[in-house]
Amino acid sequence: MRSRDYGPDALAPRARPQVPVVDVEIDLVLEDARSGFCGAVVVIDRGSVTLEDRHGKRRVFPYTDTSLLLEGKPVRISRPRPASPVAPARTASGSIAIVGGRARVARAGRIFVEGLHDCELVETVWGDDLRAEGVVVEQLAGADNLADVVREFDPGPDARLGVLLDHLVPGSKESRIAAAVGSPDLLVVGHPFVDIWQAVKPARLGLTAWPDVPRGLPWKETIAAHLGAPDTTVAWHRIRAAVRSWLDLEPELLGPVEALIDFVTAT
Repeated sequence: MRSRDYGPDALAPRARPQVPVVDVEIDLVLEDARSGFCGAVVVIDRGSVTLEDRHGKRRVFPYTDTSLLLEGKPVRISRPRPASPVAPARTASGSIAIVGGRARVARAGRIFVEGLHDCELVETVWGDDLRAEGVVVEQLAGADNLADVVREFDPGPDARLGVLLDHLVPGSKESRIAAAVGSPDLLVVGHPFVDIWQAVKPARLGLTAWPDVPRGLPWKETIAAHLGAPDTTVAWHRIRAAVRSWLDLEPELLGPVEALIDFVTAT
């Protein structure tokens, strides 16, 4: 008789799924499936790693531990291998760093983002690249100012303008604002998140997902309370500190920012 669950031979051993092996690194967020403890790697020792949760509690896990999860999926952890002495240094965006390079004189072209937090996040990840290319990032101070900024900037072939908007999805206010401006030397792109905060992978903050804030509640204040922060300033500092490189950001932000840099620097 053929078993529906085990195939022709019910006594044959079943193949076990392969569990990926991950080299641990500082700030990598892992979860213990047995206890639910979730924290970032703060210490890497010869035989173990130490995780610290958002409340400052620490736990030590040996490399042989089989209960750890990365973004909800089982993994085996291993001690990181020494970097090759000939490997090129890279910027936070993943680009090859220019050793001894100096900042280029600022281009006439610009990239505008909605607010201060957007500027700071772009600087954290792409700052080295932008200085090497001579690209300045400025604030729109809100999507509602886009038309006035475009009119005043007056983009042209020698002064291209790139714009990054939050929540640029079909039917949104931002999509209507973007559709009202146009120029061959203007590129308006965006990400689907309500705010740039959501472009940071939630696991970097010990979250499984960003909270769904009900309509009518202030978004940032609600998120700050969920993170246990006394205000939005402290919450943002905690979020920004969790970002060390492009690996900490969602791809829905990475693509648009890279597209803007390419557009503004195209000759």
